[in-house]
Amino acid sequence: MASNLEMGDPQPTEQSRTVLRTWQRNVILFIVSWNCLVVTSTSTSLLIATPEIASDLNTTPEILNAGNAGLLIAMGCSALFWSPLAELTSRRISYNLAMLVLLGASIGTALAKNLGTFTAMRLLSGLEGTFFMVAGQTIIADIFKPTVRGRAVGCQMVGAVAGTAIGPCIGGIILTYSNWRSIYWLQVAQAGLGFVLSLAFIPHIQSETQQLYEKDGDTKISVLRVWQSFNPIRIFKLYFRPQILLADLTCGFLAITQYALLTSVRHIINPRFNLTTPLVSGLFYIAPGAGFIVGSLVGGRISDHTVKQWIAKRDGLRLPKDRLNSSLVHFFIVLPISMLLFGWSLEKNIGGLALPIVMAFWIGVGLMGAFNGLNTYTAEVFPDQRAEVVSSKYVLQYVFGASATGAVVPLLNSIGVGWSFTFFTFFKILGGVLLLVVARFAPDTGVWAHDSDQTLS
Repeated sequence: MASNLEMGDPQPTEQSRTVLRTWQRNVILFIVSWNCLVVTSTSTSLLIATPEIASDLNTTPEILNAGNAGLLIAMGCSALFWSPLAELTSRRISYNLAMLVLLGASIGTALAKNLGTFTAMRLLSGLEGTFFMVAGQTIIADIFKPTVRGRAVGCQMVGAVAGTAIGPCIGGIILTYSNWRSIYWLQVAQAGLGFVLSLAFIPHIQSETQQLYEKDGDTKISVLRVWQSFNPIRIFKLYFRPQILLADLTCGFLAITQYALLTSVRHIINPRFNLTTPLVSGLFYIAPGAGFIVGSLVGGRISDHTVKQWIAKRDGLRLPKDRLNSSLVHFFIVLPISMLLFGWSLEKNIGGLALPIVMAFWIGVGLMGAFNGLNTYTAEVFPDQRAEVVSSKYVLQYVFGASATGAVVPLLNSIGVGWSFTFFTFFKILGGVLLLVVARFAPDTGVWAHDSDQTLS
C-alpha cells in the first residue's frame, strides 16, 4: 500500500519542537488570528458606510462596490508576492513587513481626500490580505500536531471570519456617532497592535524551501532562485492536481455565499423592515458573525474528532483527506436548509425579522464548519508545498468572493432574494459533491503513520 502513496510530511523544525512552549504556541495562535481579523475587516467595514463614503468622496455606491471587489481580488493575489518573499527571507521578516505595509495603508485610507487616493490605499491594504491567512496556516501546521491542528485552524478562522462580520457591525456603531474616517482610524489602532505583537512573538521558522536549500548547502540568493520563488506558474500549475482544484473550487463556492450575504444586507434588509440608521442595520451582522465564530470553533473540534476516528479505522494511518468528511453535513444539510429559509422568508415576508436573523446565524455556522476541514486539508495534502497550496486556495476563494460582491445586487434586482439564494444553494450542493469526490476518490497524498510522539502537542 505504501508504494502507492505520496509520503513525507516534513517534521516541525527542531527550533519549534524544542523552544516553543504551550503558552508560546497559544500566544502565536492569538496573534495570527488577530491579524486575520484586522485584514478581513478592511474588506467589509465599508459595506455599512458605502452611502456616506460615496457622498463624501463625490462618487456612487456602485463604484465603491466595484472598488471593494477589486480589493478582494487584490487579497486573493497577495500571497503571490508575500509567500515567495517569505521563502527568500523568512516568515518572520515577511510577516512583520506585511503588517507594516497594512498599517501604512490604513493610515492612508483614513486620510484620503479623493476617490483615487481612497481606492489606491484600499487596494494596497488588500495586497497583504491572504498572506496573513497563508502564513498563519503554515505556522499552525509547523507548531501544532495533526490531532489538534483542526482546533488551531478553527481559532485562526475565528479572527478571519469575525473580521468580515464584526467590521460592518462596529462600523455601524461608529457611523452613528462619528464619521466613516473613524472606522479606519480604529483599523489603524488594530493594525498597530498586531504589528507590535508580531514583532515580539512571531518566531523564525524556516519554510520547507529554505530547509531544502540549507540541506543542499545553498544559502545564497541568486537571480534564478528569486525567479523560481516569484514565478506564479508554480502556484497555478497546482490546479492540474485534481484534489487541489476540486478543494479550491469548493472553497470558492463557499466564498460566494459568504460575500453575497454580507454585501446584500443593506439592500435586502433595510427596505423590508424600514431600518434607517447604520447602527440598526449594522447590528444585523451580529447574527452571521456569531455563526462564523461558533462554526469555526465547533467545526475545528469536529474536524479533529473525525481525524481520530479515521486513524482508528485505518489502524494508525492518517490521510489528510479523511478530515473532509467532517464538512459534508454542512454542505448537504445545514447550508441548503438555512439558505433556502433565509432567502424565501425574505421573499415571502414570512417570520418577520427573527427568521432571517436565525437563518443568517446558521448560514454562518455552516460556512465555517465547511471551511474548517478544507482549510486544514490544503495545509496538509502536499506538505512540501504547503504555502503554495494554501495560496492557490485563496486565489480562487477571493476571486469568487469578488465576483459575488460585484454581482449580488444586480442579481437580487433581477430575480429576487428567494431565487438568488436558491441559486447560491445549488453551488453549496455542487461543492458538497466535489468534496465527496476528494474524500472518497482522490489520491492518498500527504500520508504518514500517526505517531503522537513525533509531533508537537
